Amino acid sequence: MVRSIEITLPHYERGYHLVTKEIFTRLPELPQAGLLHLFMRHTSAALTINENADPDVRRDFASFFDRAVPDGASYFLHTCEGDDDMSAHIKASLLGASLTIPIRNGRPDLGTWQGIYLCEFRNDGGSRRITATIVE
Repeated sequence: MVRSIEITLPHYERGYHLVTKEIFTRLPELPQAGLLHLFMRHTSAALTINENADPDVRRDFASFFDRAVPDGASYFLHTCEGDDDMSAHIKASLLGASLTIPIRNGRPDLGTWQGIYLCEFRNDGGSRRITATIVE
């Protein structure tokens, strides 16, 4: 059986935000075994799984990506939506639009120190929509 729902996350400021609980509490009852696929429906934000305990990890992510892909770089041609737009598209492509998480014993099977990040790359990205697909 396959089920699909849409989850809308509220506006988050630019940065890397743990949204694990926010996503998991919106899911319907999960099967004992299966897969949970999460798909970000935007081109300037991403999803990733990483360290869920130390907030320095999120700050280090921001420092690294902002240095690697700076806003308003002179070589960007796509500039009509602001200095943070093209850099946001590149960062979103680097981190990715989707995650697949195994389901075991009726729960998403993340590791002890793993959490789901919403990676918001725009200064004013607005709410973000995620399609959650559950495969039993």
